[in-house]
Amino acid sequence: MYFIGYDIGSSSIKAALLNAETGVCVATATCPEKEMVIEVPHAEWAEQDPESWWQEIVNATGILLNRFTVDPALIKGIGIAYQMHGLVCVDKQQQVLRPAIIWCDSRAVGIGNNAFKALGESYCLEHLLNSPGNFTASKLRWIQENEPHIYERIHKVMLPGDFIAMKLTGEACTTISGLSEGTFWDFEENAVSKALLKHYNIDENLLSAIVPTFGVQGQLTAAAAATLKLAPGTPVTYRAGDQPNNAFSLNVLQPGEAATTAGTSGVVYAVHDKNSFDRQSRVNTFVHVNNDDAHTRNGVLMCLNGTGIANSWLKNLVGDITYPEMNNLAQQAPAGSKGLQVFPFGNGAERIFENRNLGATLKNLDFNRHSRTHIMRAVQEGIVFGLNYGMDIMAEMDLNIHRVRAGHANMFLSPLFREAFANTANVVIELYNTDGAQGAARGAAVGAGYVTAADAFRGMECLAVIEPEAALQSQYRDVYGNWLNGLRNLMQ
Repeated sequence: MYFIGYDIGSSSIKAALLNAETGVCVATATCPEKEMVIEVPHAEWAEQDPESWWQEIVNATGILLNRFTVDPALIKGIGIAYQMHGLVCVDKQQQVLRPAIIWCDSRAVGIGNNAFKALGESYCLEHLLNSPGNFTASKLRWIQENEPHIYERIHKVMLPGDFIAMKLTGEACTTISGLSEGTFWDFEENAVSKALLKHYNIDENLLSAIVPTFGVQGQLTAAAAATLKLAPGTPVTYRAGDQPNNAFSLNVLQPGEAATTAGTSGVVYAVHDKNSFDRQSRVNTFVHVNNDDAHTRNGVLMCLNGTGIANSWLKNLVGDITYPEMNNLAQQAPAGSKGLQVFPFGNGAERIFENRNLGATLKNLDFNRHSRTHIMRAVQEGIVFGLNYGMDIMAEMDLNIHRVRAGHANMFLSPLFREAFANTANVVIELYNTDGAQGAARGAAVGAGYVTAADAFRGMECLAVIEPEAALQSQYRDVYGNWLNGLRNLMQ
């Protein structure tokens, strides 16, 4: 039996084909070859065409089936992971009405902040576990206020993963976890938040029907099956946002366990068994994939928007260089990069700063002392320090993280990044041979009832363990302290 997992990111679409009997991923694909375009029609906006995600799903599926010959009838389920907090609007014919407003778009910050005050901070934090902030509900309100001609034609609103599921099955549906990431979910009432919808004047009928995270969510239509060259009726059996899914893909399911990723954005995600919140909503709580009525399982998430995108920006600026070459050059500079500091906050409003957009800053540059090696190291250190700043906030919620799991991918391919992360945060890092697409495929196998959650991770291996070292900890503690002083000056 085989299962397909799709991971719909803002940079690329990844696909994986999993042999569920062995737990081994037999084929992978990433499309397109170059990073997908994020349109920025106005400052602090970020949009993508949802149909481009679908086209890359088609392309990636074709590559999978070319790389591994399999009878489509043996593919027993499809899992979907997706970039969180986006907004897709479709009409009654399931046609997209406007480009998707994606996760790093900041246009709705003011709307969410006003709702936080109008609804009351106590209500928002105790019921939504978050400020409405810049999440999906606030983005929908922005459309209502600024594009009424679009709003009046909306039949359903959905997250990016909901849209792909609709393209596969023809059905508009979502999950409780997905509703929570849009701040539509009332944790106290265990239902859609009537108060938030009333405040925003949003008709609840615009929300899609709720389906379980694991389980049959619809079947592949004949048209979609013909396009993908898969079997009609193949069920979609799992769906989750990229960060809950990343945690699942790393078998992070129980209280006290934590996952991290450093792709376009950087995230630390810890599982909690309480409806907890940060008073300033600098880190956010969402429903985790294995939450149920008997066992509260929430994911507390800190996000740094300017992570891999900062490194990508530097790569494009330098030109004619690979990421491994950049990693090697970065290691040639000393810790602290001779005083050069990077504050990688140039990708929209950052939640860890209460939805402020500080912009990116390069500080203490000395033309006589600093070369590209120092800049490359300072970028990686700045990303690590931003993530650690978020982990300090999580510690205030009694989430004291001592061990994190990550896929052997993206920034974690850099030995320097791993060293800086482990020693700044004083955590043990476990690196695994998995990614979001493989996680989605494993989730599909669980959702189809083919394997249990306990057996879903056969074939996954720990590739490396990075432990903090006393001498390096002292060194990074000093460098991080200097970086924090620089950050405080920026925030004044």
